[in-house]
Amino acid sequence: MSEHFQNLNDFPNGKTIKEMRKYAQTNKIPVLNDDGLALMLQLVDLVKPKHFLEIGTAIGFCVINVATACDGVVIDTIEKNNEMYQEAVKNVEAAKMTDRIRISLGDALEFDTSKIDYRFDIIFIDAAKAQYVRFFEKFSPFLAEDGIIVSDNLLFHGLVEKDARIENRNLRSLVDKIRDYNVWLSKQKDFKTLFLAIGDGMAVTRRLK
Repeated sequence: MSEHFQNLNDFPNGKTIKEMRKYAQTNKIPVLNDDGLALMLQLVDLVKPKHFLEIGTAIGFCVINVATACDGVVIDTIEKNNEMYQEAVKNVEAAKMTDRIRISLGDALEFDTSKIDYRFDIIFIDAAKAQYVRFFEKFSPFLAEDGIIVSDNLLFHGLVEKDARIENRNLRSLVDKIRDYNVWLSKQKDFKTLFLAIGDGMAVTRRLK
């Protein structure tokens, strides 16, 4: 984000959020950058979600920002990595948001959806990139009628757009899967998706009525 726009945008800026920004930078933990955060907070302001689901908590940076910006939201977030989970729990407690942010430890693909007795107004997919299609298929049935699904990291540091061959096999496979997800998402007949070159590439998907 340009410095000019960054100075104009109004981001949540409490003590816990400042500490999380510093922790993420020091420990090289990828969290939603300011471009992506600005889009997310604008979507939250427009949708005014009552229920928000995040797949991929990391240290809790996104959900604490969302909860700060939207007083009425209740958030469920799922994190597979135990170290990240513990850090997120600590941050949610420090932000005094344990009553509105519920963190589950485990693989989102193994999450027991029978526990879900409501619909999510926003679903944010930001976990294992190779599993995006499976995440979408598993959780989209729990999307509210007027809800949206936001997918992050769809350009993956610019590698998805590059035609040059990627030498590393694992990295090449991951980039191919992200590219395949983008195409797959664009062809879903029951959904309409807007792809945005914001942050590391984001998509906003809504169900067609």
